[in-house]
Amino acid sequence: MCGLAGIYYSDGAPVDTASLLRMREHMRARGPDGAGFWIDPRGGLGLAHRRLAILDLSETGAQPMATSDGRYHIVFNGELYNHPELRAWCEARGARFVGHSDTETLLHLYAMQGEAMFPLLRGMFAFALWDAAERTLLLARDPLGIKPLYYAERGGSLAFASQVKALQAGGFGGDIDAAGLVSFLLWGYVLEPLTVDAGIRAMPAGHAMKWRIGQPTRTWRYRDALAPLRGSVQPAGGSGAGLLQVLGDSIRHHLLSDVPVGLFLSAGMDSTAICVLASAAMPRPELRALTLGFDEYASTHDDEVPGACAVARACAVPHDVIRVHRADFVGERKRILAAMDQPSVDGINTYMVSKAAAGLGLKVALSGLGGDELFGSYPSYRQVPRMAAALHWVPRAVGVAARHGVRPLLPRRVSPKYAGVFEWGRDVPGAYFLRRALFMPWELPSVIDPGLAHEGLRTLALRDRLQDLVRGIAAPFDQVMALETSIYMRNCLLRDADWAGMAHSLEIRTPLADADLYAAVIGLRPSRTEPLTKGDLRRELGAQGKIPPAQLTRRKTGFNVPVRAWLTGAPADSTDDRGSRAWARAVLSSRSEGELAGCEP
Repeated sequence: MCGLAGIYYSDGAPVDTASLLRMREHMRARGPDGAGFWIDPRGGLGLAHRRLAILDLSETGAQPMATSDGRYHIVFNGELYNHPELRAWCEARGARFVGHSDTETLLHLYAMQGEAMFPLLRGMFAFALWDAAERTLLLARDPLGIKPLYYAERGGSLAFASQVKALQAGGFGGDIDAAGLVSFLLWGYVLEPLTVDAGIRAMPAGHAMKWRIGQPTRTWRYRDALAPLRGSVQPAGGSGAGLLQVLGDSIRHHLLSDVPVGLFLSAGMDSTAICVLASAAMPRPELRALTLGFDEYASTHDDEVPGACAVARACAVPHDVIRVHRADFVGERKRILAAMDQPSVDGINTYMVSKAAAGLGLKVALSGLGGDELFGSYPSYRQVPRMAAALHWVPRAVGVAARHGVRPLLPRRVSPKYAGVFEWGRDVPGAYFLRRALFMPWELPSVIDPGLAHEGLRTLALRDRLQDLVRGIAAPFDQVMALETSIYMRNCLLRDADWAGMAHSLEIRTPLADADLYAAVIGLRPSRTEPLTKGDLRRELGAQGKIPPAQLTRRKTGFNVPVRAWLTGAPADSTDDRGSRAWARAVLSSRSEGELAGCEP
């Protein structure tokens, strides 16, 4: 896990080294173990890197890295989990390695395969690769969008980095992006490829871009992680590998490391499954679990500590329980907002547990992130299709009229969403938005400048975006899976895991958010209309007889922190959205100087 940056001039002009170094040093926390940069002597390109050493801790793993003939140069962020197999493939065809990093493997693979290498890559990654002979620059990002990559184009120049704020530190970017700001207020996070900076865009997940001096940019999607939901993976009908086998394969790949590996252990099925399978796949001293505990949750169902302790004991894994108090949140609040690369109403839980992991000396930790999307265990998987089925007959015009009529009658403490039920609940994408929305579109002119709100809503084209994500997917359950994966997981959970972990120089790995695992689990379905769920996972884990029965039947709680109680004084188990809205306003207020000037609520 690292931070990368670069500047490219299409006319071959000399690179502004000072700007490049400012971008790199803004990302110091992403890579405290080393720093490097390289400028093409012919002009046109500069690469910079901050290193968090996890594979090949020696100087042979330092970046920017080049092939021995100097033709290819690369900066890389993330991990290639199948790099030992890819390395063996390259060596069998004559490649000679200096070290044993996955970055070096990627260089050799590209030298041999070019763009044909993409289907071979398994991991989380973003990279920039320069071909000095062809004078081309290739940028790419992993299929699920686990690792970030942002870029800013200005005339004939291109700048790119692992963080929006790094690009801004280098003098790139622009004014406030109305659609990005509106996206944050609607969802609580910004939908890619938008950012809140009009001059900066996110590289879409599973895409690559190539720039060649003197030629137009070429962009293409090399892999669609949701392709299995569109029918390109046939159900196995109960044959082949079992569920725990394919999960175990992903977890084993994610254990690849030259440093000890931690585990964020809650009382839920996802991290429990990882604990069981990871502890069986690696020596016990090399795996260490940790759990956060909160006084507000003590002696309630939301307290993860007793269940997590039971799982750790059953797996004989060393386990640390870290108590977090309101004073800890208050003390970290400014640092949380400073570390947050794009605005988000989530991520505090990951920030706090990452801080605890770093305090234990860990540089890598496994997370159960992705399991709820993979196994359909959010309430949205049940509620959204049910709403859409009940309201599909309502004409949109009737829904809009109902909203106008009902909205003034709603009591102040009732969610504004109720006014939009007939307007948005008519199909799965609309009902999903209603389920996940933070603010509703008609509220925005009272939250930010009305002109900015209307411009942002028009550019965002929310309904079209939602429909595009479910195009070609027939089953309502699978449509929700596509939406949860492409919207909530990618733009909120994965992005928060990146900035919150990197704030503490911690690499967070997500073995349940893995494109190959997605295809494998969907392929294990008995039929197209019968998805695998957490119930299937519980049964397979229970059959092993290792986990206490109480843990297998425990009701889902999620990986929570009592932020609502800390912000508003409401009960920790309150289900209203006052805490999220209050935090959204705090996030905007923290950015009001400069990039969001005049936009704070």
